[in-house]
Amino acid sequence: MGLAEVKDVDIDEKGVYKYILIQLSDDNQSKYIVRGYSDCAYHADIYDKVEAGLSKAKCEHVCMGGGRIKRTSNAIEVYGYSQGFGQADHSITVGILKKAFPHLTIEWSNEGY
Repeated sequence: MGLAEVKDVDIDEKGVYKYILIQLSDDNQSKYIVRGYSDCAYHADIYDKVEAGLSKAKCEHVCMGGGRIKRTSNAIEVYGYSQGFGQADHSITVGILKKAFPHLTIEWSNEGY
């Protein structure tokens, strides 16, 4: 399994939850992925949850920060920060989300926790 096979986005369908931005890289390329789950109380729990799957991709992976996602049926709001990993670059996160969900309104803010 290489970088191309790793999904760019895996987030819950609805709700307010924490997310992390992860940078993957191998010898030839790199990319960012977004992960967010309501069943994870801490940003580190998200990283732990996806780390095993990322090891199958045979690539380096680094958490670049986190925040929160508020997702409804027609919009996604990205905001806040992670106390453990710091604030993700929400503009990168939103760019990835817009490719995955072109039909949704997606906005970001550095406000909030």
